[in-house]
Amino acid sequence: MVATDYYQLYRKLTDEQRLIQQSTAQWVQSFIKPKIDSCFKEGEVLEDVVEKLAEIGAFGLIIPEKYGGMGADYISYGLMMQELERGDTSVRVLSSIQTSLVMYAIYRFGSEKQKDYYLPKLASGEFLGAFGLTEPNYGSNAAAMHSYFNVENEKVVLNGTKLWIGNAEKCDVAIVWAKSESGAVKGILVDASKTTNFTTSTIHDKWSFRASSTGELIFSDAELPKDLLLEGCTSIKDAYECLNIGRYAVAWGSIGIAQECYETALQYSQERIQFDKPIGSNQLVQKKLAEMITEITKAQLLCHELGDLMNEGMANYQQISMAKRNNVHMAQTVAKEARQILGGMGITGDYPIMRHMMNIETLITYQGTHEMHLLITGRDVTGFNAI
Repeated sequence: MVATDYYQLYRKLTDEQRLIQQSTAQWVQSFIKPKIDSCFKEGEVLEDVVEKLAEIGAFGLIIPEKYGGMGADYISYGLMMQELERGDTSVRVLSSIQTSLVMYAIYRFGSEKQKDYYLPKLASGEFLGAFGLTEPNYGSNAAAMHSYFNVENEKVVLNGTKLWIGNAEKCDVAIVWAKSESGAVKGILVDASKTTNFTTSTIHDKWSFRASSTGELIFSDAELPKDLLLEGCTSIKDAYECLNIGRYAVAWGSIGIAQECYETALQYSQERIQFDKPIGSNQLVQKKLAEMITEITKAQLLCHELGDLMNEGMANYQQISMAKRNNVHMAQTVAKEARQILGGMGITGDYPIMRHMMNIETLITYQGTHEMHLLITGRDVTGFNAI
């Protein structure tokens, strides 16, 4: 039995799901883990990671094959996110931005011409994508955004700034959300090669997400062709639909963090000798480990059931919100307990726990804060809006 598959959920996987999970895990073990600690310390993106992720199908896994994706189901996608985040959040985020936010937005709301041209290039890693929703003064209240656009002489003229944007500096394509003259929110497919007065910046000195690139998208009377509007977009709810897929990826990825921290602590408890016996033979250490694996198992059950609902087209955003909030909080708790089991060794670079803990601090507020997701559930069960 796999140490973190306590309820033997893997026995239910299809051959394709199992292959995706195992092959991703092997890739993380061979390509990510030998390099990630150094990249994290230096604040550098892994070299060739975009190319390598494309090779394993991590861009567009759930996008149909006709557009360059793999047409896989949502449990397969979740398992891939889980294994990527066991390596590091930066790797999972890179895959998830490209797939859940950028490619999904084009697939769901773009024209056939946009799909045919951009999706295969994003799937192959030829193009790198970014998703521009959050602004300097508007995070949770994204609908109050100040970015705006108008259409003049078959050109879109775009103004505004988007902040905390993954892949901002190096993106070839960005899905940017802005308001029209009438106040309606639309998605715009910003092709950097076809856009004027578009600049980016990078945020340095981050203590979290250190092995990924985060920055700003800045538009000052930027002009781009009118046919880069996402014609299927009608409101801010379309942006939230993309975020739902991103939050689903976070829910699964958080399990990967918890698994990595738990397995590290379990092994350490079996090998670390104090008072002539392994510390794992002590009641309080067993209490920590028992609670950790229980919470991991509950999170797995949540995600597997949610994945089934996603595959059946029955999942709603409230269910996705619950999974994101619960699983990130679970991973945060597991990581803290694992660090305590390792004692002083838990804060060293010899083990991955502190790196994961710093990444989780961002995940708690990433794509919706813990409190906002709590209130989404509260509103759903009571019928009263407390936001």
